[in-house]
Order: sequence, then structure tokens, then C-alpha cells
Amino acid sequence: MDQTGKAYWSAVLGLLGKILAIWFVVSFGAGILFADVLNNIKLGGYPLGFWFAHQGSIYIFIALIFYYAKAMDKLDRKFDVHE
Repeated sequence: MDQTGKAYWSAVLGLLGKILAIWFVVSFGAGILFADVLNNIKLGGYPLGFWFAHQGSIYIFIALIFYYAKAMDKLDRKFDVHE
């Protein structure tokens, strides 16, 4: 594999690592680990930890999907591997 290919896959894996870290922090962190602390804050009448565990994490995941698509398009164009 040439240097451009290695740089491309390094950038892709870096992006995936960041997205998976955010996914972990939101789902496991906000929904389980920090739920007691977040439950002191109310959002729409519900404790924030409860909200993240049941609805908030889904919204974050959807936002991550759109961010991933946009970031991958940018990476593909940068490395000239777009369709």
C-alpha cells in the first residue's frame, strides 16, 4: 500500500475512533456511569440521566451518523477516492 493509502486509512480509523469514543461516553457514561449525577438536572420534567438512557443517546447516535457521512465525504474528496 502506498503512502496515500496509509494516510487515508489512518484518517478513517482516527475518525472511527473518535466517533466510537463519543458513542461510548454517551451510551455507557451518560446512561449508566453518570446517571446519578445527571439525574439532578431536569429536562422536560424528566431526570437528565433517565432521558439520556432512553432517548438522548438515540438522538446523539443519529447525529453521529450524519457527522460520519459528512466527514467521510470530506476525507474521500481530500484523498481523491470519492465516487
